[in-house]
Formats: sequence, structure tokens, C-alpha cells
Amino acid sequence: MTLYLLSVPHDSESEPTMATMDPAELEATLAAVGAFNESLEAADALRFAGGLHPPSTATTIDGSGEPATVSPGPFVEAREYLGGLWVIEAADDAAAIAWGTLAAEALGGRVEVRAFQDVPQG
Repeated sequence: MTLYLLSVPHDSESEPTMATMDPAELEATLAAVGAFNESLEAADALRFAGGLHPPSTATTIDGSGEPATVSPGPFVEAREYLGGLWVIEAADDAAAIAWGTLAAEALGGRVEVRAFQDVPQG
């Protein structure tokens, strides 16, 4: 079994959050995502899930020098950012993509599916 990241991109320009969503839309989305999460749990595929605050709330720590520097804000500015995620376990890419499709349908948006790397043996 392989671990996969199902990531949810958000638009950097608007930095949407649950607090800024229409209450009826939020309720429907939370219900759909809750049902999706229950399906993952029933299949013993869910390892972790969560939503993130927007990049404007981030702190970046750079340890490339001595001492490490701490700066307010995101590491990089981008058109989109990671708004939420699931870490799941799936037998193969096809199974992970099937879960990603269900996640995208629950959200009514886009989801990226990507496998975690295995540490090389050697």
C-alpha cells in the first residue's frame, strides 16, 4: 500500500476560508466532505485530513543560515495555494485517483492526487 496526498488548491487572490463561505454552501460542503471522510474511514484508507488557513497567516522559517531566520508570510507567492488535504493509503494510483475523484465531487472543486516517495533502500 502507498500513501497519497489529496490536495485542495485555493485561489490566492481571494484566500477563501470557511468563515467567508455562504452558510448554506458551507453546510452542504461540510456534509458532503463528512460523508466522504466516513467512506475513507470505513475503507481504512484515511490517515489524516485537514483544512489550512490562508498563506497570509503563515510564518516562514529559513534554516539555511546561522541562525535560522523567522519571517511573517508565505515562503513563496503563487496563483494558488494548498487549502486543505487528505493523506490516504491506497493500493495503487488507480485507487488513489478514484478516491481523489470522490473528494473533488464532494468539494465541487479540484483535487490533486500525488504519491509520497518511498525512501530508497541501499
